[in-house]
Amino acid sequence: MMRARYLFVLAAGLGLAAFSNDTLDQWIAATVLPPLQVETSVEVLDRNGALLRAYSVADGRWRLDVALADVDSDYIAALLAYEDKRFYGHNGVDLQALARAVFQAAWNGKIVSGGSTLTMQVARLLEEGTTGQIDGKLRQMRVALALERRLSKQEILALYLHLAPYGGNLEGIRAATLSYFGKEPLRLTPAEAALLVAIPQSPETRRPDRSAERATDARDRVLARALRDGLIDEDQMQAARTEVVPSARRAFPALAPHMSDRIIVEEPGLTQHQLTLDKTLQSKLERLASDVVSSRGDRLQVAIVVADHASGEVLASVGSAAFKADRRAGFIDMTRAIRSPGSTLKPLVYGLAFDEGLAHPETLIEDKPTDFNGYKPQNFDRQFRGTIRIREALQESLNIPVVALTDALGPAKLLATLDKAGVKYDLPGGQPGLAIALGGIGVSLEDMVQLYAAIARGGVSLPLTHQMTGVREEGQRVLSTSSAWQVADILAGLAPPPGAPENRLAYKTGTSYGHRDAWAIGFDGRHVIGIWMGRPDGTPVPGAFGADLAAPILFQAFARLKPNLDPQPGAPPATLLVSNAELPRPLQKFRNRNAAFQPDKDAPAVAFPPDGAEVEMLPEGLLVRVSGGKAPYTWLANGVPVAISLGSRETMLSSLGRGFITLSVIDAEGRSARTKVRLR
Repeated sequence: MMRARYLFVLAAGLGLAAFSNDTLDQWIAATVLPPLQVETSVEVLDRNGALLRAYSVADGRWRLDVALADVDSDYIAALLAYEDKRFYGHNGVDLQALARAVFQAAWNGKIVSGGSTLTMQVARLLEEGTTGQIDGKLRQMRVALALERRLSKQEILALYLHLAPYGGNLEGIRAATLSYFGKEPLRLTPAEAALLVAIPQSPETRRPDRSAERATDARDRVLARALRDGLIDEDQMQAARTEVVPSARRAFPALAPHMSDRIIVEEPGLTQHQLTLDKTLQSKLERLASDVVSSRGDRLQVAIVVADHASGEVLASVGSAAFKADRRAGFIDMTRAIRSPGSTLKPLVYGLAFDEGLAHPETLIEDKPTDFNGYKPQNFDRQFRGTIRIREALQESLNIPVVALTDALGPAKLLATLDKAGVKYDLPGGQPGLAIALGGIGVSLEDMVQLYAAIARGGVSLPLTHQMTGVREEGQRVLSTSSAWQVADILAGLAPPPGAPENRLAYKTGTSYGHRDAWAIGFDGRHVIGIWMGRPDGTPVPGAFGADLAAPILFQAFARLKPNLDPQPGAPPATLLVSNAELPRPLQKFRNRNAAFQPDKDAPAVAFPPDGAEVEMLPEGLLVRVSGGKAPYTWLANGVPVAISLGSRETMLSSLGRGFITLSVIDAEGRSARTKVRLR
């Protein structure tokens, strides 16, 4: 019965030739065609066009867009030779093939060959029709004839390359090559091409992941036909037959899942998005992220951001160690989560202090117990270093000196600079306080990388970008070139973690209150990388320090980025490169600008003679005495030095004359005191 129906359909196809031209034209013209626009998977590409991630279409199928030029020409030749030799010569229905099929069926008493053209197959795939029903076959013929009038041969072939079934939810040549071979369809071996020709004829029974034996037999039949048609030679066929068909499907690329989901939300109407990410680097850092948390329990998470600080382009973005709903909360993008930055904001405070003329890397500053109007910060180790250079205070990440600088600058100045740098922040309580210098503020890893990129770029902030297209925003200057270089020079002097190379990487670590966040951010002459580690739920990680936990990962990330660091730039011409002794006196030791309006308990004072007194001169001169201050002392009479660099607090001044006189004393730190007396 089936054979009889099939012969009827074939004969009906031949009968089309008997129609008059006008009748046939009217019949074809009246054909209602199915939609010719095929939905394809949304794709996210890297900066070089390599596939990072693909999304299935609405019905869950994998159907990826592909151009004819991106498909192996040998596969196209094998497909046409096996399925439709006269593809470029018929009008949708191959009457010669139909006649041959009818004759072979009648001669052999069974169906030997089909007679469907590639265009008829496209018609069936477009309408998701069947091949076993008479009306379905006739419909395919009619639609095929109409398609040939509407579309070019290349467009019809392109539809086949998108719709051909390859088993399960795979449709189209590109979905098949990625799933079965893990590669694009541009370069295929003869064995791969033959398998891809064979599967669509019976996609479920010839699926190599379900029946490798049937798939192999079908492939070999295609290879034999290719040999007969002269597409391959005997040696190529024998070599191809030795290739083992894949026994399992490969997962589709799913790199940068957080960034991919983000870009789709940002631009929902596009089917293809090209990011600035580099696929090779992204893959390396995702493996690094997975490796570093694998032995640290099931709750610790890591995030990594890599950027080219010259252009602001993000080259890699790892939002978590694995994109899954586990105890690490892997679906959360921790590159954008708001967290306490710990000490990683300190370099900005120092840079601002340099710009404001409050300090220089060689300026001395006190690290001692200090009460800032009720706020009494402690160093992380609860120790005090006393008088220390600014350079060392930043390298040792001391808290009291940076709070003193923030107090002099004003917390609002720090926040205004963050605004200029494009750093979004969450301010607990809504009012800025001195604690923001120590991490009392919420920021994201992505924004912190942007801030450090500004320092590396010479003080100019440039918004990070993750898209290859679009208008690039202009940045703002947040630090002077000299101040940015001084900060970078200090950070480049930090000792690397144990086992890491001595490579002058400028970096800073940070640990938030309660060991909730561990940070490490660093840069060389070209790139900046930020590392965050912690628990997404914000619970403490006992014993976690940025220097111990995140810093080694930073150096490993740079090693995966490139074999050697790019050198840091030289000092700008205006940079003051001198020792502490050569600095201008106001810069030799830090004093808060408000110090002039506050009593200095250690400042010198004229103990004798008291201000306003009348004093009788002795034959040997006038006895003067100083209290407080720091030796050596210099005495002046009416502005003229009369005793220089005295180590003693008491001395005799001679040759002063008689009458009213102003006596001044200056100590070793430039602090002064004076008294006005009348000498008799």
